[in-house]
Amino acid sequence: MSFAERDERTTMSCCAVGCTNRFNKFDKNRKFYRIPSTRTPFKANRRRLWLQAIRRSDWNEQIIKNATICSDHFISGEASDDFDSPDFVPSIFPYSTQSVKDGDTKLERYKRKRQRDETPRRCPDNGHQSTSTSLSPNDCEIEPEAMVPKAVHDDLKQKYSQLHTECDNLRVDINKLKAENEQLRATVRSTQFSFASIQCKAAQVLFFTGLTSALFNWTLHAVKDSVEVVRGSLTLEDHLLAILMKLRLGLTNKDIAFRFNVTQCDISNILRSWLPVLSQTLKPLIKWPSKHAILKNMPNCFKRKYKRCRCIIDCTEIFINRPTNLTARAQTYSNYKSHNTVKYLVGMSPAGAITFMSSGWGGRVSDKQITAESGFYDLLEVNDEILADRGFTIRDELALCGATLRIPHFTRGKKQLSAQEVETSRRLSNVRIHIERIIGRWKTFRILTTVVPLSQVDLLDDIVIVCAALTNICKCIVPRK
Repeated sequence: MSFAERDERTTMSCCAVGCTNRFNKFDKNRKFYRIPSTRTPFKANRRRLWLQAIRRSDWNEQIIKNATICSDHFISGEASDDFDSPDFVPSIFPYSTQSVKDGDTKLERYKRKRQRDETPRRCPDNGHQSTSTSLSPNDCEIEPEAMVPKAVHDDLKQKYSQLHTECDNLRVDINKLKAENEQLRATVRSTQFSFASIQCKAAQVLFFTGLTSALFNWTLHAVKDSVEVVRGSLTLEDHLLAILMKLRLGLTNKDIAFRFNVTQCDISNILRSWLPVLSQTLKPLIKWPSKHAILKNMPNCFKRKYKRCRCIIDCTEIFINRPTNLTARAQTYSNYKSHNTVKYLVGMSPAGAITFMSSGWGGRVSDKQITAESGFYDLLEVNDEILADRGFTIRDELALCGATLRIPHFTRGKKQLSAQEVETSRRLSNVRIHIERIIGRWKTFRILTTVVPLSQVDLLDDIVIVCAALTNICKCIVPRK
């Protein structure tokens, strides 16, 4: 049979309406059967007929799974897999209109039919041998009913063979289509912009991200366990690529969304999810070094005249859209840039690394105020030397920390500088120019040279930290010799 008798011997009972039969290990004649499964259309149809017969059509799958029916409801006392058998479906029930006699009649008719199907056609023995090689139609007695099942069998056999051939052909076609589909997918993946489409092209990775492939992978490895992944079709590599393209190329969210075939909202969510994590993870790369580390890595151009130099400082401004709030508009307006800006204090070690980055301030704030409010003085030690521009009038504040300020000489109150002052200012400018170069490299991340929308100003501190940290892991701009 195509379905197994149940083996669970405890609490096994018949599910037919009005039947109280339960499993009894001493009753060897009574069997219990599962309701047919739905694995094939044949079995599914059989299940439907069984449920109709036992009046349980409203049952769900869980009930059907645990239900059994006893052999008392089958005419022969046993279920049959043959569709023509009267025991293909249980039929003996108290509410059934079929009598026992009708059931026996159907069973006998079925047995005779099976016997006819299994009996080969034969010629009767008429008591003499034929002397002719040809036979008269009257010489053989053929049961007409026996021809129908064989004809049906032959027809089904032929159809089965045809279907088998068609299935084989369809399998071949399916395999071809699968291969073609995979090839087209690969073509789409190669033409659609993603990290996978550029990862083998070092020049493109450097152009879009500002990093080498090795540094890109290092950055991804550093943050992938901390970032909250934004659901969508993009991979983690694509997320980081989109952010670095935003920082490196200064692209709009709409441009990036178009390139990656996603929505602007997706790109905005990625930025807000990744930038704080990137900033927090990469911030340790902006480290205030010890005096020992400064001296150990001091370039020759500083050793001659500025061997006590601890840091070179300067301020830089980033343009933003004009705020609608009048107070914010006044606080961010920079007279120097004639634009609304956010101002940052940047510190660089003699070796060429960004070692200090303040929080953002309105462009109206002075260099002196931002230096005092940023916490820069708390990092200084006695005998430190700070190089700066003329705008940093912080000599007295540094003196309180035991540090010295070196700035170019003023011509204020003089017609011209003395030869010694000119030479001193020239030497100072030769080394102080490195802070301008490091800020210039920092601003190769073009988002720092564009006008930042007001909707992204709250991310600006994270943006400048990430750009500064990535600048630090690139090649140093100050020659060691």
